[in-house]
Amino acid sequence: MSKEGKFLVYCIERYRFHKKMSGEEAVKLFEKYQVSDYIMNCFGALHTTGEEYIINDIDEYIDYQKERIS
Repeated sequence: MSKEGKFLVYCIERYRFHKKMSGEEAVKLFEKYQVSDYIMNCFGALHTTGEEYIINDIDEYIDYQKERIS
């Protein structure tokens, strides 16, 4: 698995833990709002930040996607 792939798994796991979600719920949320693509595209910047920043960034991205899709 690539370092980007490992980082994506890390992000999903940390996000689901912080949001008290199951793995399935987190994956469905990431798929619905294309969060995985975002994380992979922004790997260079995101992997250098802390866990709290990543969780907040994912939340902001999901909010942005919700507005964009509506």
